[in-house]
Amino acid sequence: MHGLGNDFVFLDLISQSVSLTEETIAKLGDRHTGIGFDQLLTVSPPRSPEMDFRYRIFNADGTEAEQCGNGARCFLRFVRDRGLTTKNSIKVETNKGSIECKLHKDGNISVDMGSPVLQPDKIPFITDTCAVTYTLELASCLSTHSETISVAAVNMGNPHAVTIVDNIDRAPVNQVGALVESHPQFPEKVNVGFMQIVSRDRINLRVYERVVGETNACGSGACAAVVAGRMQGLLDEKVEVFLPGGSLTIEWQGDQSPVIMTGPANRVYEGRLQI
Repeated sequence: MHGLGNDFVFLDLISQSVSLTEETIAKLGDRHTGIGFDQLLTVSPPRSPEMDFRYRIFNADGTEAEQCGNGARCFLRFVRDRGLTTKNSIKVETNKGSIECKLHKDGNISVDMGSPVLQPDKIPFITDTCAVTYTLELASCLSTHSETISVAAVNMGNPHAVTIVDNIDRAPVNQVGALVESHPQFPEKVNVGFMQIVSRDRINLRVYERVVGETNACGSGACAAVVAGRMQGLLDEKVEVFLPGGSLTIEWQGDQSPVIMTGPANRVYEGRLQI
């Protein structure tokens, strides 16, 4: 399945039992010798009676991730296509809490991503003060770029650093993204968003994701970018986010209000494999 080109493999662990190791997931994630995916998501019974399902997210190297906005939309599409539910709205348990997904009549899916976390120690981000933006010192080997970068730090179930650029096409996503991703002030590493503000209700965005590198789309990254822009007084409550793989609509009223993400989710194929 994919959401705007961000591709996933789903495993149904409700109707079957599968033992997964980090090594096994990494082998499946290899695009040359395995299936290949940005992330692998598992569907399991919930631990809480208030939830409909539980899901876990694994990166292509086998490590576990906390959140994935595009994956959440695809999750609802998968459980409906698989016949695991007939509901148009479900509550899903994650390692970081819960999310709600809703299918609309036009086929798009909205996800309540919860309230953004801006407190540095909960992102986590190492700093002495809490601010709207922070200045990071980068390695001096970047002779063609500034040795410092201004970022907003946001946790949307996973950590994000968002920087504003003048031109998204010329942004040094891979070079600077790799440096910020592993910056020592982000002890759990970080997803890095490069945002070009077109107007108060439209942005262009590219995201360098932890472990994976740049992807066609990042749902939680789109949410983090809109939060960052809103915190700086640059964006309205409802913003269209254009990514290389397509567009998402992000809504955030501010403060402790939840961030609502709306966009497509598509099934590509289904198969069977022996693990």
